[in-house]
Amino acid sequence: MWPNGDAAAWKMPETEDDLIEMLQDLKSGHNENELFAVIEKVHSMPKQGVASSFAFGQNYGGLRMALAALKIRREHVTPQKWQKEMGCMTKGDKNVSKRRAQELFPKIKVTHAIADCLLIAEYARRTYK
Repeated sequence: MWPNGDAAAWKMPETEDDLIEMLQDLKSGHNENELFAVIEKVHSMPKQGVASSFAFGQNYGGLRMALAALKIRREHVTPQKWQKEMGCMTKGDKNVSKRRAQELFPKIKVTHAIADCLLIAEYARRTYK
């Protein structure tokens, strides 16, 4: 979410280098006080396989470390908290969050890959101003 209220979302970059480059690009256009990240506080999922859990954990840790290394302020929020605030308790159904994100952002082609990102960004805008 940009200071002017415009929404933007990207899929998670493929590599650590791409993640750092994307965050550096975002940081270069803003002063230290206006750049802020909200990260979903996640945990392992019982029915996820070992390989997918490992990859998910790597991405989560990598994102946290990249934000810390670049000194980007951040907060963590549970899925239950942001979903309740955004009126889309999914109970595991990704179509619920995709539908809600499309309602809030009609000018963006919302996909499953960016729906949660948009909703968390809107949650952050509403909560942290």
